Parts: sequence; structure tokens; C-alpha cells
Amino acid sequence: MPCPPEPRRPVVRADVDAICRLKYRYLRLLDTKQWDEFGRCFAPGATADYAGLAFDDPVALVDYMRANVGEGVITMHTVHHPEIDVDGDTATGRWYLHDKVLVDAFRFALEGAAIYADRYVRTADGWRIAHTGYERTFELSWSLDDPAGARLTGPGTHTHA
Repeated sequence: MPCPPEPRRPVVRADVDAICRLKYRYLRLLDTKQWDEFGRCFAPGATADYAGLAFDDPVALVDYMRANVGEGVITMHTVHHPEIDVDGDTATGRWYLHDKVLVDAFRFALEGAAIYADRYVRTADGWRIAHTGYERTFELSWSLDDPAGARLTGPGTHTHA
């Protein structure tokens, strides 16, 4: 006699939609450098690890972004192909990231891709990020003065200083 299929948990579409909107807001606020609002995307005690660039709390993350991704650093972050699983008041998500960074003062350009692995928690203020981070699938960097000298690195590597 075959085993019965595993029961499926109902997916609450409103939760998935809210988590998508949170992730999109996080990226928009990062690219538009709205740091106070960006900080509100995170739950207290949230952590992050961007291919080895790690933060133990959201204050440290926001402070780093404010200091290092400010004026003169043009960024574009997009995510797609969300895989979101909701379990009550917690959820996980995987996203495919495509990003670009241009820094004219250093004549630097970067384009890359990565897989985000996030955890979310439902709070009184709605869904918030409990952990975010990614591992690179590739990173291409070059000098704006010498595009032919581009450097390509593969899975999991990064150029964060």
C-alpha cells in the first residue's frame, strides 16, 4: 500500500506578498540611500552576511552602509525568482540578485549576481528581516578608465574591503 502524500501547509498569499514588498523596499532604500527607513526593514537583533562582509546587528549594518555606500556611490540592486516559505510568524526566502556599483571618484565599476538566503519574522509592525545575506555566483569588476582590464571572479568570492 503506498504512503499517503504529505499534507501541505496552506500558503498565506498576503504574507508572501508582504515579504516581497519588504525585500523590494530594502533594495530601493539601499539604492536611494534612505538609511533611517532602510534600518526599519530589520527586526531588532537582525544579522547580515554578504559573502563574508558580516554584521551582528542592524545598527552596525546601517552604519556601514551610511559610511560606505553614500554620495558618489551609484548602486542598482534587483532581485527576482523569490522562493518564500512561511511558517506561522517566521519565514525564509531565497532570491536571485543582480547588482551594479559605480564609483566615479575611484573610477570603479562592479556587476555581479548572488543568491540571497533570508529569514523573516512577523512583528507588531509587520514582516521584518531577521537575517539577510548572499553568496556570489559571479562578480565582474573593472576600471572605468580600462574596461578591457575587467576581472571576473566565480562562485562565492567577493571584493569587499
